[in-house]
Amino acid sequence: MTYCIAICVNDGIVFASDSRSNAGVDYIRTCSKMHRFCWPGDRVIVLLSAGNLATTQAVVNAIQRDLDDPDAEFNLLKAKHLFDVADYIGDLSLKEQQHHGPALEKGGGSAAASFILGGQLSGKEHGIYLIYPEGNYIAASTDTPYLQIGENKYGKPILDRVITVESSLNNAARCALVSLDSTMRSNISVGPPFELAMYTRDSLEEPRQLSLKLASPYYKSLQKSWNDGLKRAFTDLPKFDWE
Repeated sequence: MTYCIAICVNDGIVFASDSRSNAGVDYIRTCSKMHRFCWPGDRVIVLLSAGNLATTQAVVNAIQRDLDDPDAEFNLLKAKHLFDVADYIGDLSLKEQQHHGPALEKGGGSAAASFILGGQLSGKEHGIYLIYPEGNYIAASTDTPYLQIGENKYGKPILDRVITVESSLNNAARCALVSLDSTMRSNISVGPPFELAMYTRDSLEEPRQLSLKLASPYYKSLQKSWNDGLKRAFTDLPKFDWE
């Protein structure tokens, strides 16, 4: 399992993901879930992935294969809209799942994978899309400007309480990290390093990027400030009449 999140605010987009692909008592494996495709001045596309690792890697490989083929029917450079890319990735994912799914299901496994796509094409609005294992997709809305894949339930409450489309890009990034930290505390299948990318609206430049380990000074400071703040807020809750 994994946990990835994208937040689309007026100022841009925040992408965040953990890196744990397997977790057991004596075996922990990490793998990046964030994939960036950037052509400065023209388009910036970021893809977050969750689910069967073989499926997600096959999809990323297929994207690169088509980019390397000038005769490809479609690739990221030929897209006119971001939803064209969502259609394309959904088709690639569904093709891989149909190819390997039956064999995996016989062994009790699943080839299912889901993705969050986000970014901006020149002359178009920035945005994010959640691509389901079935290949269809939805876009974020002004009422719910974030999308999650993977182990999402533990990190959702902070997003619902804090995030709006008017949130600053930096505050959205901090909220994404707190959401990841909350999920990690409740589920061993989510863990560092945490990857963070912040894309500024209309810049069409590579996102600002961070990779944070448990021992990273910034992450330790963020974690401590959040924990201490929660304890203070709890202590300050209104008392019962009989106290």
